[in-house]
Amino acid sequence: MHTHDTPLADPSVRRECRSLVLAGNPNTGKSVFFNFLTGIYVDVSNYPGTTIEVSRGRCGEMDVIDTPGVYGVSSFNDEERVARDIILEADVVLNVVDAVHLERDLFLTLQLIDMGIPMVVALNLMDEAKREGVSIDVDLLSDLLGVPVIPTVATRGEGLCQVQEAIASARPGHSDPQLLDRVHEVLREVGSRPEAVLVLEGDPVVSERHGVAPRELREEIYARRRMRVNDIVRHVVREESPRFSLSAALGRWTLHPVTGLVTLAAVLWVMYQFLGVFIAQTVVGYTEGELMQGYWEPWARATAARWFGDGSLAHTLLVGEFGVVTMTVTYLLGLLLPLVAGFYFSLSILEDSGYLPRLATLVDRFLTGLGLNGRAVVPIILGFGCITMATITTRLLGTVREKRIATAILNFTIPCSAQLGVITALLARAGGEMALAYVVVIGSCLVLVGTLLNRALPGESSPLLIDLPPMRLPRIENVLRKTVTRTYHFLREASGWFVLGSFVVVVMSVTGLLELWQSALSPMVVSWLQLPREAANAFVMGMVRRDFGAAGLAMMPLTAKQTLVALVTMTLFVPCIASVAILLKERGRREALIIWGASWILAFAVGGLVSQIVIR
Repeated sequence: MHTHDTPLADPSVRRECRSLVLAGNPNTGKSVFFNFLTGIYVDVSNYPGTTIEVSRGRCGEMDVIDTPGVYGVSSFNDEERVARDIILEADVVLNVVDAVHLERDLFLTLQLIDMGIPMVVALNLMDEAKREGVSIDVDLLSDLLGVPVIPTVATRGEGLCQVQEAIASARPGHSDPQLLDRVHEVLREVGSRPEAVLVLEGDPVVSERHGVAPRELREEIYARRRMRVNDIVRHVVREESPRFSLSAALGRWTLHPVTGLVTLAAVLWVMYQFLGVFIAQTVVGYTEGELMQGYWEPWARATAARWFGDGSLAHTLLVGEFGVVTMTVTYLLGLLLPLVAGFYFSLSILEDSGYLPRLATLVDRFLTGLGLNGRAVVPIILGFGCITMATITTRLLGTVREKRIATAILNFTIPCSAQLGVITALLARAGGEMALAYVVVIGSCLVLVGTLLNRALPGESSPLLIDLPPMRLPRIENVLRKTVTRTYHFLREASGWFVLGSFVVVVMSVTGLLELWQSALSPMVVSWLQLPREAANAFVMGMVRRDFGAAGLAMMPLTAKQTLVALVTMTLFVPCIASVAILLKERGRREALIIWGASWILAFAVGGLVSQIVIR
């Protein structure tokens, strides 16, 4: 089954490598290779025409592009379409393969080889393979594939330099000879070997691009490719008795109904101690209180008074009660920056440890009762980072019904990282009893929204199909890189909205509209929610960004019970402007308006009920 063929392009005539594309299955460790090759100068942006993020960087004279994790180059979903278009333009492909799951990952490897692209294979997770009792003949594997194969343990940096050196020796591998005969025929119409292979596999997009009919040979080609993979694995893999592995045991414990829940409780407790106690109280107490309010704001007010005069319009706009230079900068840098960075640091650890997919498996039965499956835990957890991005990631769910339910849950009940940071700080101040009550109320609303939609919308939830990577110690360099990158992008996106929100509130204050707004909401805020009249200002800011509104509540002298009512109402309040824009794009005008309008009703109805119960 393994034959040596003559590539269509003469490998001796090699053009200089201009683009290096990383490709591989999910959870193979591609990001570690990408970070090693590119250093710190990385651009993360949406691929044109999609919402799939693609990372780009430089390695010497090469452009390096990291593709989404896929199991094949095709057009079945957005990730595969993005990966397909990037790979088709590649000069060299670095294929990262999981040594533990060689029989799965080599299917993509052989497809890339059939496409005739010069490539190098990084055989990653060799330490995991050893623990599992899997021994691989790397030299024989390289000979059978016809491309350089480098064994690596990326998380420990082993083999990374050898991979970088091997890129210069990248070459096309040994393709299926029967497929090559057919590729020659299609080349007359297509002119590109990689695209000719996809036309033979029946890819409709590539076929339409060249005005040819798809050949619909996918099943035949895939069957032969699977036979080739099985034959290669049979020759190069030798399985021995696996040694005891603590990571494997931990992986099993996190999936067990009892120990899994205990593990989840422990993870949540540690996150609360880190975010709610250390970051929200100690760190924020210093950055917001000592640095921003102690040094920055007095200096800004004194400077503005010298330039514009105390009480002038410019002075009010810049350093007044809702000043752009005082309140906005204090919120962003003193309050939100440490909270958001802390959240993304925690999320990166959960990702790199391999715990998130196991959490999806653990909560699958619960989410099925809400009309979802365990995969929905990914956008839900991302929602605690940014509702806007989480709404976009609902695309990974299998049906329109699941996307509608998940989108509603996100925009109704999930606080984003910045909002959650302020909420955590306020609840820590209000006490454990109020914090427990908040979790119960918001959790009940989440279950209520999901259950009602599950019963109201036709259809059923799809089954959970998810890959479980091995549990491992996170690599601190990778965690810090993710934290810094995500925090930077959050601040870059949020700062403009915060300035806009502050400007709107100042204008409303100067023109008297803020007073009118307070008067209009006064019966609801004062009588029903039993909050100070000024709390209406926070809801103005919350319409721009909910975390901005929550931050406004942080400056008010609220009692513990008022804090609970205010936070419940603000959490269930309308999505921010950016989320509304994504709602309009992803779900359409009708669904977006329904969610926006219903959130007003839900927020004030639940907040008022909590107020009438706890405040007497």
